[in-house]
Amino acid sequence: MSEAGLPRERPPSPSLDGERGEAALRVTFDTNVLLSLFVFADSRFAPLRSEVEAGRWQALTSIPCLAEFRRVLAYPLFALSDEQQVAAYDAYLDLVKIVDGVAESAVTLPKCQDKDDQKFLELARDGLAHCLVTADKALLRLRRGQRLAQLFQILTPDEALARVTT
Repeated sequence: MSEAGLPRERPPSPSLDGERGEAALRVTFDTNVLLSLFVFADSRFAPLRSEVEAGRWQALTSIPCLAEFRRVLAYPLFALSDEQQVAAYDAYLDLVKIVDGVAESAVTLPKCQDKDDQKFLELARDGLAHCLVTADKALLRLRRGQRLAQLFQILTPDEALARVTT
């Protein structure tokens, strides 16, 4: 239900090719995809970030997802300076819409094998996302049987990229 007590409706489904004049595609990116988009400047997935920057895609996040992104930016593996971490985090924060709260009519989601990834499913559901872009195998397995098809699509970055460039 909306704040006015009216049923919440999914925003209109724009095409994934990002045509102008349509509502923005509501999309959730998992943390590994965010690293590709906001840390690695030479990422072949840069067109996905361009869709968000152009307003054709609306990136969604939640406080738990933001906390994970911030934590992962500090991993020694990436050897990012404090300034680089802040720059990547702030660049994302400038573009993203924070979803705060579970929809009253929330559909029960399947449990992800990796419990740390459940928050991305919840975000996609609660943010009324059209798609969740991930390379995570545990999340991608949930595409089997189309269990979430009525809620949102789960796409690999390559699948999302193909829809932008076609």
